[in-house]
Amino acid sequence: MKDEIIHNNDFKNWSEFISNKIKAAQTKTAFKINAELLTLYWEIGNSIIEQQNQKKWGSKIIDLLAKNLAENFPDNKGFSVRNLKYMRSFAEAYPHFPIVQVPLAQKENHFMQVPLAQITWYHHISLLSKIKDITERVFYITETAKNEWSRNIMLLQIQSDLYSRSGKALNNFEQTLPEYQSDLAKSIFKDPYHFDFLMLSAKVKEIEIEKLLTQKITDFLLELGKGFAFIGRQYSIEVDHTDYKIDLLFYHTVLHAYVVIELKTGEFLPEYISKLNFYISAVDDKLKTQTDEPTIGLLLCASKSNIKVEYAMRGLEKPLGVATYQLEQLVKENMDKMNIDNEEI
Repeated sequence: MKDEIIHNNDFKNWSEFISNKIKAAQTKTAFKINAELLTLYWEIGNSIIEQQNQKKWGSKIIDLLAKNLAENFPDNKGFSVRNLKYMRSFAEAYPHFPIVQVPLAQKENHFMQVPLAQITWYHHISLLSKIKDITERVFYITETAKNEWSRNIMLLQIQSDLYSRSGKALNNFEQTLPEYQSDLAKSIFKDPYHFDFLMLSAKVKEIEIEKLLTQKITDFLLELGKGFAFIGRQYSIEVDHTDYKIDLLFYHTVLHAYVVIELKTGEFLPEYISKLNFYISAVDDKLKTQTDEPTIGLLLCASKSNIKVEYAMRGLEKPLGVATYQLEQLVKENMDKMNIDNEEI
């Protein structure tokens, strides 16, 4: 009887329902705890600022406060001089806590509001020390929350200058996709892509890069961004009794569309666009269903001329983008220098 229940679909669905309830409650609890902690730290930091401004107490009050708190809370290492200074910086950076607002590009008097409690204290103090521009900082807060990045992953994304690369791939999305899809697609593709995790030099064959990208699929998906689901490498598709091989095929769960990626080791050539356009058409015809959005193509080259790309894309009806990629290992700072020592809270 027990085995029958365990293998019963109704029981499986019910068990999954209960599991999702538990996960949702855990997430809600963790979010609430994080929000309360950030609120406490902001209030302490704001109070330090007020006392320094009103009573003209200098920086020494932080040392004195840390000493007093250490006596009152001997088991809590979160009120060190260093952490109290971060609290002051946190309150100074975000006077409108618990949200931070930044102006929307090209829209006067329009602001985007982002809840600060989306990420942890340690994410915040890393951002405060690394990123001075508030708009860029909000970008990383949003992306970290959306992608559930650990602090180290966030630091690697900062190091790779994700902010400057996002949405930079040359594309024809405005002309080929509806507005709701076009804006989203533009934000997803970047330029250049960093494949430094492959540890390869520029002198390597396309097939070797493809193979390593799929072998290191976790790193590859992290660089592509959230939403990409890998379907296959050298994906076979038949057109008029002839087999063709798509370098890399993905499905994007947010765009609800197939994404065809073609990889070229050399400089961009206009004929590459024609081949990519052919593959997009084939996927639209052979794989796309009525519930899918139009298939999108992405051509990755070692280098490109923007003018040549724009000429090659002009007049095309299929949505596609062109970006470059970098293989050489990036010059990295020592992660010990990038990381801020964890302090118990």
